[in-house]
Amino acid sequence: KATLTLGDNRRVDLSQTVIFLTSNLGGGEITELMEGGMGFIQPKDKPAAGLDEKVERTAVEAARRKFSPEFMNRLDKVVVFHPLRREQLERVLEIELGQVQQRVLETAKGQFLFRVTDAGREFLLQEGTDQRYGARHLKRAIERHVVYPLANLLATEQIHLGDLVCIDWNKEQDRLTFVREGENLTIPTRKTEPFVPTRTSPARSGKSADAPGVTLSPEPPPRTAR
Repeated sequence: KATLTLGDNRRVDLSQTVIFLTSNLGGGEITELMEGGMGFIQPKDKPAAGLDEKVERTAVEAARRKFSPEFMNRLDKVVVFHPLRREQLERVLEIELGQVQQRVLETAKGQFLFRVTDAGREFLLQEGTDQRYGARHLKRAIERHVVYPLANLLATEQIHLGDLVCIDWNKEQDRLTFVREGENLTIPTRKTEPFVPTRTSPARSGKSADAPGVTLSPEPPPRTAR
């Protein structure tokens, strides 16, 4: 009948309801498959072929050990979520950075553009992702290493409307650096897809912006954002 009787004898119609049950059963065993193992072959060197099937089989077997056959037979489908691949993590990072850019463009007076180099993206992936937890901490890493420094630069008026800020990884300083590459860019009214600024001009000063608590490198010659 697809109805649920509550404690006060009221009945709730569940005929158009989809119920999801989540669990982390088999998580330890799956982690061992992804990271562990004995021998001279490191996990990153192991072939990926067949790994998805092993992960799925391990998760389903763990669920069958935990739950009774009667309960398992009532489930219409068992879905196993696999760890995110490298290209998937990169896509998640691209989406998160795009959302930050959109937040910047929606501000009243602080509309500017920023771009993150490949080295900077690699740093954010290392800080915000891992093989066990995926991209769970990526947004937090972006807030700490990108959003907060940009907010400091904006609050101290070191970046202005139409500026282009390049965010790069400085290996010697072991941190991200923020350099203003151009100014007076054409800012779109609504950003839905990645775009290329239409023009750049030299920054107003010969020094890079200096965010509190962030070490910044000298500004290179202006160039069009990629």
